[in-house]
Amino acid sequence: MKVDLFDFHLPEELIAQTPLEKRAESRLLVLNKQTGEMEHDIFKNIIDHIQPGDCLVLNDTRVLPARLFGLKQETGAKIEVLLLKQEENDVWETLIKPAKRVKKGALLEFGNGLLKAECVGESDHGGRLLRFSYEGIFYEVLEQLGEMPLPPYIKEQLDDRDRYQTVFARERGSAAAPTAGLHFTEELLEELTEKGVHVTFITLHVGLGTFRPVSAENVDEHEMHSEFYQVSEGTALLLNEVRSKGGRIITVGTTSTRTLETIATSHNGEFAADSGWTDIFIFPGYEFKAIDGMITNFHLPKSTLIMLVSALAGRENTLHAYKTAVEQRYRFFSFGDAMLIL
Repeated sequence: MKVDLFDFHLPEELIAQTPLEKRAESRLLVLNKQTGEMEHDIFKNIIDHIQPGDCLVLNDTRVLPARLFGLKQETGAKIEVLLLKQEENDVWETLIKPAKRVKKGALLEFGNGLLKAECVGESDHGGRLLRFSYEGIFYEVLEQLGEMPLPPYIKEQLDDRDRYQTVFARERGSAAAPTAGLHFTEELLEELTEKGVHVTFITLHVGLGTFRPVSAENVDEHEMHSEFYQVSEGTALLLNEVRSKGGRIITVGTTSTRTLETIATSHNGEFAADSGWTDIFIFPGYEFKAIDGMITNFHLPKSTLIMLVSALAGRENTLHAYKTAVEQRYRFFSFGDAMLIL
């Protein structure tokens, strides 16, 4: 299967650069995965499309202010560091610009020495392992010095960093937001619960591999990056109960989808408390074991994310929906509009 099968024309001006003032006022394209029929709505009306007894599964990961600007101690050269994942204690895998200036043994400092780091090795794909030193609590220092790691296609500065967090973000660890969840407000979640919809949470820490383009010519030659996930016993019990009573399991975002499909694949189609690293790659031909529907944003051409959507809704249905979204001037990507696939 060729990667080019998932290409589509996207005018650059449709890439949303800033979030809407009100989260739940974004547009919603409802796609029937069987028939390909579409309906246009507003996200706050998603409550009309989800029934009592259904279960929404949201990713409660919290984005770290993971972009740091500092200096190389020996030369004073400016460097930019992006934290990817914590390896052990104060050692982190990072991406550095310009990487060629930072070899093993190099010393870096940020915020006039409030945070320091030593390069202790290299990782795959050109990354660097940094060991940080500081006074106090690392995450508090990071909140003081770090900036939000917005995706490369967003050029505008973000005035309010909380707009790149979901309202239910709890577990620190992501290099990017699970953006389908950005549309929800606390009030909308309360309305869904009052209607009888179950709301539960999993954690998957989003890595930057989510933005990395597919460079392979054939889909099955692409290698996914591993991301850490965690599902609690309470969530697993709820999901099994919902399924046994005929309710639909609807994931919010590709991250929640990949987590539940990883769990179901590992546990013979059942849900169970589990944690670990997943590199599951879902593309057309995949048989879903965990979910019945999904809420997701509009994704990059030829990305692993549009491939996942195509696996659920069918490639032709998906590309037709994307063509319609372009014609109707929907907003794309992280701060863009949403699609509900049922």
